[in-house]
Amino acid sequence: MIKFTKMHGCGNDYIYVNCLDGMDFDPSKLAIATSDRHKGIGSDGLVCICRSDKTDAFMRMWNADGSEGRMCGNAIRCVGKYLYDHGICKKENIEIETLSGIKYLRMKIENGVAAAATVDMGRVSFDGSDVPAKYDGECIGKTVMIAGGFHKITTVSVGSPHCVTFVDDPGSLDLPQIGPKYENDPFFPDRVNTEFVKQVGENELYMRVWERGSGETLACGTGACAAASAAVKLGLCEPDTEITVHLTGGDLYIRYTDDAVFMTGEAVTVFDGEYFGD
Repeated sequence: MIKFTKMHGCGNDYIYVNCLDGMDFDPSKLAIATSDRHKGIGSDGLVCICRSDKTDAFMRMWNADGSEGRMCGNAIRCVGKYLYDHGICKKENIEIETLSGIKYLRMKIENGVAAAATVDMGRVSFDGSDVPAKYDGECIGKTVMIAGGFHKITTVSVGSPHCVTFVDDPGSLDLPQIGPKYENDPFFPDRVNTEFVKQVGENELYMRVWERGSGETLACGTGACAAASAAVKLGLCEPDTEITVHLTGGDLYIRYTDDAVFMTGEAVTVFDGEYFGD
């Protein structure tokens, strides 16, 4: 029996397990089992809140297919909320270690609980070697052969690999058919998350996302950061200005600078429970 909390940020939902005293299960297998929306709890993956000797906690996350990810922007806000709401780390400024480095959160407290957070996601990179992608130097608005055709893309590393492409109508795309072609293209040796984006106003974007290992999700925090960063580099949005990114599950607010990208969004507890696995 494993105690868990289900949480979401803009509909990007994960199962959270308190592992501060250790982990006595296979997280990859548990992620696959609990993510199943018919035979499990239903989620985009599993997040384990572990002990860190450097920060307030160490976030590890697994995708719905059991593969381990390096970073998730929506999940890290929920980890901050879990730590605050459960009295583990009762402060507004929280530091969380991830496989992509240490992230810094400023919690927004309402009626005694954490309702949202702003995350310093660190400096993003457009260099192909950092994503990684098979491209020498920065890939910003470059036309390359990918997903069975020539597409103009921007590659972005936000602690996780992203491919941003601006399209006329993200809402009309058949993502289950298109997304895997990007995710598994040899251009990205470690697979990739892909954002299909349209500018819909001044400093305003609409985005759908195909996440590696999970498929289409309602939101992706690192993906919204990647999309906003790409938009600034392409001259579509202003730097050091709040950019609203509309996702299927809600809105995220991104501010890009050359030194760091900042993400603000909700963190919501859905329910607590006990999982009885095989």
